[in-house]
Amino acid sequence: MAEQLHLSELAARPYTVNCDLQLAEIFKSDEVLIGNTITNVGFYGPQSRQLRLKPAHLHLNSSIESFNYDEEKLTNLEMETAGIYAMSSLLGHRAVSLNAILANRATGEFSKNPKSIVEKLITFTLQQIVDN
Repeated sequence: MAEQLHLSELAARPYTVNCDLQLAEIFKSDEVLIGNTITNVGFYGPQSRQLRLKPAHLHLNSSIESFNYDEEKLTNLEMETAGIYAMSSLLGHRAVSLNAILANRATGEFSKNPKSIVEKLITFTLQQIVDN
């Protein structure tokens, strides 16, 4: 994965952590895109955003967009999920991540009503828990 994403030799090496597959089954729906989240260590530079300094990996988003391993693609970039999955596993808990996608970095599209999207995800999530 590090080679395909063109990561610097100095960068931390990628690792994978799975969600709880039994929990994931609860949330299968036509409304849900099942995908793979890549977690990075920070919000600005590590996610290829730029304020005053250039990020170390300027082309991270295009590398993520073109990533493909055994027909698996990366569908989301954020900074929490892998840590939650790792801690969950270490502590003997189960975890799954549902993400309200508010921005599409590949197309430059941003949600016009992010609050509505987040509320819809919360309602969906709670309803699936109640029903299952």
